Order: sequence, then structure tokens, then C-alpha cells
Amino acid sequence: MPLARSLSITSLSGLEEWDEEFDLEDAVLFEIAWEVANKVGGIYTVIQTKARLTAEEWGENYFLVGPYVESNVRTQVELIEPTNPALKRAIDKMNSSGCKYAAQCEEPPHILAHFHEWLAGLGLALCRQRQLPVATIFTTHATLLGRYLCAGSVDFYNNLADFNVDKEAGDRQIYHRYCLERTAARCAHVFTTVSQITAVEAEHLLKRKPDIITPNGLNVKKFSAMHEFQNLHAQSKNRIQEFIRGHFYGHLDFNLDKCLFLFIAGRYEFSNKGADIFLEALARLNYLLRVNHSDVTVVAFFIMPARTNNFNVETLKGQAVRKQLWDTAQTVKERFGKKLYESLLVGQLPDVSKMLSKDDFTMMKRAIFATQRQCQPPICTHNMLEDSNDPILTCIRRIGLFNSSADRVKVIFHPEFLSSTSPLLPMDYEEFVRGCHLGVFPSYYEPWGYTPAECTVMGIPSISTNLSGFGCFMEEHIADPSAYGIYILDRRYRGVDESCNQLTSYLFQFCQQSRRARIIQRNRTERLSDLLDWRYLGRYYISARHMALAKAFPDTYFYQPHDSDTAQGFRYPRPASVPPSPSLSRHSSPRQSEAEEDDDRYDEDAEAEKDRLNIRQPLTLPSKKGPALPYTLPGANGEKNGATGVKN
Repeated sequence: MPLARSLSITSLSGLEEWDEEFDLEDAVLFEIAWEVANKVGGIYTVIQTKARLTAEEWGENYFLVGPYVESNVRTQVELIEPTNPALKRAIDKMNSSGCKYAAQCEEPPHILAHFHEWLAGLGLALCRQRQLPVATIFTTHATLLGRYLCAGSVDFYNNLADFNVDKEAGDRQIYHRYCLERTAARCAHVFTTVSQITAVEAEHLLKRKPDIITPNGLNVKKFSAMHEFQNLHAQSKNRIQEFIRGHFYGHLDFNLDKCLFLFIAGRYEFSNKGADIFLEALARLNYLLRVNHSDVTVVAFFIMPARTNNFNVETLKGQAVRKQLWDTAQTVKERFGKKLYESLLVGQLPDVSKMLSKDDFTMMKRAIFATQRQCQPPICTHNMLEDSNDPILTCIRRIGLFNSSADRVKVIFHPEFLSSTSPLLPMDYEEFVRGCHLGVFPSYYEPWGYTPAECTVMGIPSISTNLSGFGCFMEEHIADPSAYGIYILDRRYRGVDESCNQLTSYLFQFCQQSRRARIIQRNRTERLSDLLDWRYLGRYYISARHMALAKAFPDTYFYQPHDSDTAQGFRYPRPASVPPSPSLSRHSSPRQSEAEEDDDRYDEDAEAEKDRLNIRQPLTLPSKKGPALPYTLPGANGEKNGATGVKN
């Protein structure tokens, strides 16, 4: 489902629709991955969201190849007959005599095969070993050995050059899979990866430097109403507040209007996803808010699926009590309104002392007594199967965040993906993200990072790291990321304690922002949506495909090298006005007081227009023959890239 943004925020200058100059009439693209119509992880999202743009480029010459899973075929695949005669004959041949591919075409088209991850790498290796006339691309979204090494709590990025990769893979009993991944990377005509940080990793572990970086994008749908995403934030925030009212019944001694919702979501990888450092920072933030007598309350959600057997009874009871209180209030309200109406009909002012009957008071007292609670509000919303060994719960016991009345930081662990059909928190993930104030993703190993990207598209500030692909991408494209609500945590050149202090500082200064400052910041964050749209990032994939065709079929396609320094892409400047963002610099982040709520010095439309004028236009590269290409052909740092076309 496309994520939506507002038309009121200016689009990135120079990213209009472009005409494809590369002749693809006699070319066919096959994209092969284990996650085609088979959701396992983030690669499914990459392929699904990119498919529409790729189909627009290749038309009926674009095919996705994945595993046949009966349950997925029923819900995600529409069975149709292929329109390409050569492909139909090949499929019929495969069906009749096994999975043996046979090209049965008098003039076979130029075939381009794009393989994702080591699971599909065997096909690439066999194509090259059998010298088939196929242009090949291999994309690694995360190296296999890298995941295993980071799971072992090693100083991974600062020791990349020192690993004995064969020994490390053998020790972890993944040597055969590692060799397959390395072979695919070495044999491909073009090798790509999703981020610059993963390119460095691949160069050391797979022994080949990627030819081009292909960042992951999203389908961005635009609203027609101005600032509609701000309205959606308010609506979703109200739904989260209703959940909070039930979860903390009996201990709701904090002001929900001054309550900030933070969250972390993703696979349950306690260290790799940064849940460990986030919890430690929350404990320190709790101390700072208490000693500074802050009236701000922080509720931190952990949305990470774990093994459970059912909802927590106390959590369900909280939502039932909240609903009962609401029904009681509505009943009393109707009785009060009826008496008020009848009094006004006869032309008399109501006697306030008689507006509420004894039955009304009795009903309200019973509702109040029902909210009495002897225990603390629960931390986990479900019954965990391994409560005593769960990393998050163990860490919470150590740091002492038990949702007590004295704590200014509350923690809610929801060990299940969100669903709009849930009886507990009936919201889907997109709605939940829109209702939060800040996404916190201090990952140690995150080759790309879709969660902060989704926050950005929805106008929600986020914290990422310089070890995530998303964080590196934003540092490259934005002069001052924090001014746009993208906070980059240093986890590469700082120790754990220093990184935790930096994260605590970001969180504390975010808590000090006024409501108006947060609104301005969300506007700026949402303005970055175009950077993450496939309409922009899809060009990196286009460049990779053109490069592969030119290498495999030099007699038909050509590739003209040029200096990569001339195509550096876009770089957002600092906002025209002083940013209200958390930063260690006082000059760049003055805290606005509540008295400034009506200050008109900030003009969102004027600032957006200044940003649009400051953004550098994409470079138009000259083609060897024919008109210039109307888009930039990006590449990895230090690599030679070039314009491509079709030879006459």
C-alpha cells in the first residue's frame, strides 16, 4: 500500500517524469528472488514497491521469478497465460520435461537477469559457468557473514579488514552458503548493494567492490489537501491515547497532552536493532526528566515479535475498564442532557443540584471504584513463553523501569506485529507510526533500514545511526539532517557508553521542544519524502541494468565512462530559518517557549520554496549517440560510471 504525503510540501526540484532513452524492445528482464510473492523480510517490500516503476519501464518484458508457495499463490498471484510467444513455448517445455530452460526463438532477445541475495545466486553462477548469453546483476541486501558476525557481539565495522572470512564462515557452519554468495558477487556483470556502509562490508567480506549503490525506496502517494499528514498524526495520536488510558488505568497521573510517544519496531534482534542501547538511554532520560522536574511524560513502545501464548489478562482488563468508564460517562451525559433540554423547553434555568440523581452518583462511584488498582501497569502486553530469559524484560528488570508513578518514562513491550483487528491496540503499523512523535532505531547492523524511511515519508522524525544504510544516505543527501528531524547517532567511532549518552541527549532535547517546534519539524521531515520515492531511487536500478547490458552485449549497447565526481546527486541545505531541532549546538537549536506559539516568523511555504530553489538540479549526461539522458547515472564512490545507449 503506498504511503501518503501532502502536496503542500514542495517536490524535489528536477525529479520530473523522464523519457526512457534506452531501447528495450529486444530486451527481457528477469528479476529473481526468494521473496517474490513470499514475504520473509525487507526484500519482499523492495520488490513489491519497485515492481510498478519497473513494469512502466519494461512493459510486458518484465518478469519476476520466485518460489511457488501454494498459500501465497492463492492470495498474491493472478494466474494468466504469458503473452510473449517465446516465453510461452519455454514454459510449456519446462512443464513437460522438468525445469530445463530452452530458448525457442529464432532471434532470441537480450536477456537481463537480476538476482537478489545468495538464495538466488546459484542461478547466476550457472549462467556464467555455462556461458549463457545473459547479462547478470547480483544485489546483496546484507551479507550473510556480516549478520552472523554482528550477532556475535564483535567490533564488526572497525575490524572488517582483519577478519579471516573463510575461517569465520567455517566456524559458524555457513561456509557453503558464504561461498555461494561470494561466487555470485564475483561472477555477476554488475554487483550492487543497498547502501554505502554495506558496500564497504561487501568489499571486505565478498572481495568485490560494488559497481553501484541501489538504495531502497517507497511508493509515495500524495495528498490533495494541505498538511493532511498533520491531521492524520492528530487522529492516530488520539487512538494511541485511548489505549494509554486503558493500559494505565488507576495510575493515570500524568497529562496526556504533554505525553510523547516513542517507538522501536522490527525483527527481535536485541543488539543488532539497538534495543539494548535504547533501553539504557531511556533509563538515563528518566533520571534527567525527574531531576529537572519536567512535566513531560515519555511512553516508549517496543514492537518486536516474540514467542507468546496469549494477551496479558491485566492488559485486556485495562481496555475493558476504560470502555466501561466511557459507557458510564455517556449514560450520565444523556440523562443530564435530557433534563437540561426539558428545563429549557419550559423557559427555566436548570437547578444544577437536581441535574444529577442519586442513581447517577452511584453509577459514577462504582465506575471509579472499578479503576482502583493495587499493582503497577503491566510492561508486556502478552504472556511471554520465556519471560525469565527474554532480553528486553531482563534489561528492564536491571534498569528498574517498572511504570511506577514516579517514573517519567513508561515502557510498553508489544511482542507482536500490529493489526487493525487486534482487540488490544486495533491499529495497523502505518496508523501507529503516524500517531507517534519519534521513531528510535539505534541499530548496530542495518544495511538499509525501512523503518526510519517509513517514518520520514509520514512526517515523523526518527533517530538512526551512521552504521545504517538509511543514516548514511541521509548524511550524504542532507547538509544538516537533524534540522529535518533525522538524527544520526554515532555508533561507529564511539563506544557504547558514549553512544548511549548521545542518544540520551537527543531524547532529552526532543522532550524540551514546544508543540509548535515539533509541528515545524514534522513539516521539514515530510519534505524529504521525494528523496525516498522510487521515482528518484529507481534511477539507480536503471543505471545498474544499463551497465549490465552494455557489459554483456557490447555490440548492441554501449557504456561511456565518466568521472563520478561530476554526479554527486542532491544535497539539501540547512533550513532557511533557525531549526528547532535537538542538537548539541545552542545556536542551531534554541528551545522555543510556549509564548512563541503565535509567532509568525516561520513561514512553511516560504521556507519550502527556498529549499526548492537551493536544491541542485540533476546532471544531464551527454550520450554517445542520440539525445542526452534526462537523468543522473549514479554510482559508488570512486567508481567509473557512464552514459549508456543503444548502438545503431
